[in-house]
Amino acid sequence: MKSLIAQHSALAASTGEQVGAWVLTGGVLAVVAAFAVLFIAALISILGSGLSGGMKLVWIVLAFLAPFLGSLLWFAVGRPDARKRFAN
Repeated sequence: MKSLIAQHSALAASTGEQVGAWVLTGGVLAVVAAFAVLFIAALISILGSGLSGGMKLVWIVLAFLAPFLGSLLWFAVGRPDARKRFAN
């Protein structure tokens, strides 16, 4: 009887570890997907902006060198309408 309880306990612990690993993997994948969406949205926004070619190049290089920070900076201060918001 003790060995049956020990087997059941080991199986329950193993299943709990597997569920935890799946939750962690899902969380990491969600963060990576959100990062990819932010980066791609920033690139599309930069290319579609009315900035000159040189300024677009600067922002694209910044986005590629520091993808998370560059994308956030583009949406916070780089877009022309973001500058209008701070000017008021």
